[in-house]
Amino acid sequence: MAGFTRTRSLDADELAVLLTPRNDIVLEHLESTNGEHEDERQFVQVEGPFEHYERRVVPLADGTVRESVDFLLPPGTWRLLLNAAVRSTLRRPPRAGGRMPWWAPSQRPDPRAAQVLGLCAALAMVTGYVGTLLSQTMTFAADEFGISDATQSNVLATARVGGILSIALTALADRRGRRKLLRLTLLICIGSDALAAVTPNLLGLTLSQVVNRGAWAAAAILLGIVVAEEMPAGARAYAISLLSMTGALGAGMALWVLPVADTGLRAWRILYAVPLLMLPLVVRCCRRLPESRRFERAHAALSMRGHYRRLALLAGSAFLLNIFIGPVTQLRAEFLRDDRGFSAAGLSLFAVLTSTPAGLGIIAGGRLADTVGRRVVGAVATAAGTALIALQFDVTGLWMWVAATVGAIIFAAHVPSVTVYGPELFPTSLRGRANGIVSITAMAGSVVGLVTAGVLVDRYDSFGTTMTLLAIAPLAMALLIALRFPETARRELEDLNPDDKSPAIATASPQEKTSPVRDSG
Repeated sequence: MAGFTRTRSLDADELAVLLTPRNDIVLEHLESTNGEHEDERQFVQVEGPFEHYERRVVPLADGTVRESVDFLLPPGTWRLLLNAAVRSTLRRPPRAGGRMPWWAPSQRPDPRAAQVLGLCAALAMVTGYVGTLLSQTMTFAADEFGISDATQSNVLATARVGGILSIALTALADRRGRRKLLRLTLLICIGSDALAAVTPNLLGLTLSQVVNRGAWAAAAILLGIVVAEEMPAGARAYAISLLSMTGALGAGMALWVLPVADTGLRAWRILYAVPLLMLPLVVRCCRRLPESRRFERAHAALSMRGHYRRLALLAGSAFLLNIFIGPVTQLRAEFLRDDRGFSAAGLSLFAVLTSTPAGLGIIAGGRLADTVGRRVVGAVATAAGTALIALQFDVTGLWMWVAATVGAIIFAAHVPSVTVYGPELFPTSLRGRANGIVSITAMAGSVVGLVTAGVLVDRYDSFGTTMTLLAIAPLAMALLIALRFPETARRELEDLNPDDKSPAIATASPQEKTSPVRDSG
């Protein structure tokens, strides 16, 4: 149990505020009490993320007032970090209009949603690590296997063929459940990386990462679907931003250990063994994670007919984006190492210092997407971020660092505002399959981009010219977002997908909607 107790002297106005039920991260209700003090006031939670919440205000004989707050966040909610933020917020008067603090979603989650979000955020760290391994280690594997830049691009492109597996896995999740398939995909990711650590040749590395890429894509999709199906309408983009943040933390972990790759010709293999250490975290989180409420509720089994327009819109946008992002993420290490003379430690430092501030863009993008709207945030962040990211390949010295850092911050804002569309625009029975198709289309964009980048780099002998030409694709995507994407902020999934409006959903009781999380084994 966390909380605090303090005794203060208050004037009449301050006392009036203290005796008023809070309406910010928690909505309080004044409850009668049989405490030992006649003027004691006890407040309990009506809405909020707490498993237990109680606030007591007791006027004392010396004219001071004692306030005590006890709260307990659900397990899996990163209590070590959140308790301090919650305590700090509860020590201050609530903000006008019931506004949430900057670090919280714009709409209060219930205890179950808070727990699911925390567990999925932890699992996103695993996907972040395994998802970035190949791009960060390819240049070192190339040294061991003796391959050219063009062959590296081809290997990176071939690995994305594994995205076909993600369609099968996510479609199966529409029938068997999100939780089971999420656990399976994460275990496949860990197992395939363990095989990569001991593979004898380039073919073995490529095949292991074909499987890894498909399972990784499916896991990332399912994490987004689970939180979208659990979080309230005004907090879905925030939830996606949190997954992106912890995913970036996982990717950062790969960068922390990347200097190990410089210690020997085969040392890069150590990075592929690290996911084995994450196995206990995966097992524990998946054991605590419940099946999503919307999947468990009655929902019709639908065909894709009638949903092709939305599918084409999202898939086309993902394709355009990854024509550029695929080469940027996969080939930047090679660019910095060969064209700018960076060592492994230098690569790690550049990635950490230029990518870490992107968390600011993710936080701002998630909050703005939930309050201002998805379209304007997504279009502006995509266009401006793309221009700056491409510029870093054309400039040197300090300006390269500035362009990379500012570009990462701005571009990061597009992540929650655009990614959230995937779970939002399809009904429950199609959500996994549709997002699997979008994912494989995105991977196809990466393949096209990587192959094209290999050709352009060989032709122009310039990463700057190559990235400038490829940047045309995401700029077209930004225009598509602004002109064609629907606005989905603060709308329930059932309003966006009327096919999910069944009598069972419409008549669900408040108790069903806020039922506590149980350990489902």
